[in-house]
Amino acid sequence: MAAATERPVGEPGNLTAAGLLLPAAIFVAIGLLVPIAILFRYSLNAFVPGRLMVDALTIESYVKFFTDPFYLAVLWRTIRVAVVSTLVCLLFGFPLAYVLARTQSRFKNLMIMAVVLPLFVGNAVRAAGWMVAFGSKGFVNASLMGMGVISVPLEIMYTETAVMIGIIAVNLPFMVLTLQSVIEGINRNVEEAAFSLGAPPLTMTGRVLLPLAMPGILAGSILTFILAMNAYATPVLLGGPKFQTMGPLVFSTFAQQNNWPFGGAVSFILMTATIILTVTSTLMLKKRYG
Repeated sequence: MAAATERPVGEPGNLTAAGLLLPAAIFVAIGLLVPIAILFRYSLNAFVPGRLMVDALTIESYVKFFTDPFYLAVLWRTIRVAVVSTLVCLLFGFPLAYVLARTQSRFKNLMIMAVVLPLFVGNAVRAAGWMVAFGSKGFVNASLMGMGVISVPLEIMYTETAVMIGIIAVNLPFMVLTLQSVIEGINRNVEEAAFSLGAPPLTMTGRVLLPLAMPGILAGSILTFILAMNAYATPVLLGGPKFQTMGPLVFSTFAQQNNWPFGGAVSFILMTATIILTVTSTLMLKKRYG
């Protein structure tokens, strides 16, 4: 009888998780890992002006990056902008995500659409909109001068602040949507139980809601941090040519300087820094709230 219920080897019931993941793993390996490996190999070549690059095995490009204060400043600026932008997105996004997750309003779908709507506009178009708002005669300065708050226009454009505002505006919807989906899965009775035991709202949030929402916090923070670390259009348009981050630096190294070995090294350093910081912060948060 037992033999009659066994499935033939070829039936779907015998497909393992590894078998289901194999096509995606092959696709990722071909489409992502192979180009990264080729890029890393390029970074070990030697650069000769006029010849693009020469086959070699040298770490000259990495030595150049880590011994030049300019490139180290660019890396540090990129990390600083990404960290601050991620923290601000979390600070502003969590309350909004909580309201969207808990609201019983019939307009909930419209509220979610309002969060999603900015994603339909390209980053360059949004950055151009911020350029109009932040200009010396833009909306912000014109409004402040009209109200008598300032007498001369503020220098907002081509500053780190302008870049951060632009990146936050781009990444905030990703944080909100990620947190909202996780908070919706948290049983509301848990919060009511905390309140019934005498916990004030801040205590309930810190000791009940935040630990339960940690998967969403981690996912949203990782997503927004990676997007901020690799931002290109926003730093170029709002930061100007003098405000360099790693994304525009990679482009200028490849496209303008034609230095492929150094461009490969900069790309690999950016990817490595992003992975290290992401994994480190994830482990720290899991250790704290896990």
